[in-house]
Amino acid sequence: MTALVVATSNPDKVREIRELLAGVPYEIKTLAAWPQLAAPDETGRTFEENARAKALSYAAFTGELTVAEDSGLEIDALDGAPGVESARYGGTNATYPEKFLLIYDALRQRRALDSPARFVCALALARGDRVLFEARGTVEGRIAPAPKGEGGFGYDPIFFYPPFNATLAEVGNRKGEVSHRGAAFRKLAAFLATLA
Repeated sequence: MTALVVATSNPDKVREIRELLAGVPYEIKTLAAWPQLAAPDETGRTFEENARAKALSYAAFTGELTVAEDSGLEIDALDGAPGVESARYGGTNATYPEKFLLIYDALRQRRALDSPARFVCALALARGDRVLFEARGTVEGRIAPAPKGEGGFGYDPIFFYPPFNATLAEVGNRKGEVSHRGAAFRKLAAFLATLA
C-alpha cells in the first residue's frame, strides 16, 4: 500500500485528518516516523504558500507522497489577524486561553466583539519536488461572546458557527461536516482516489 505522510506534529490535527481520510487506500504515516526531521520555517504570507513550502520540504526529506496544511483564524475586525500567525499569536509559548484574551482585548478596542470570522485551511500534496494537488477550505462564522465548549482544539471555543448555534468546541463529531479542514481534506480524498 502506498504511504501518505501527513506532515504535522500536532496530535489533534493528526487525529482529525486520519478521520477525514478514513477509507482512502493509503498507509497514513506521521512525522513521528522521522523524529530527527526539523520543521521548515513558515515564512509565507498566505496559508497556501506555507502549505506548499511544508509539503515540498517534507516530501523531499521523506521521499514519500506528503500532504501538509496551514490553517488559522481570520477575524474581519482585526484586518484578518491572527491569520497565518494563528499558531504564533501572542508569542510561540502563549496558551490558547492567553491568545483568546488578546483577541477579546483587541476586539473591545475596536468595539467589534462579535466580528465576522472564518477558519481557513490550505493544503498541498507533494511528491519529490512537485506539488501534485492543492485545496482550500473555509468555514464562516463569528467570534463568540466568550469561549465555550470543551471539544475541538485551538480557536474552536471562540468560533461561533451560526447554523449549529454553537461554537465548534461544542459540536462534537459534527465539526468535521462543516470545518475548514474537513472541506479541504474531502477534496484531497477525492483526488487521492484518482491516484490509487
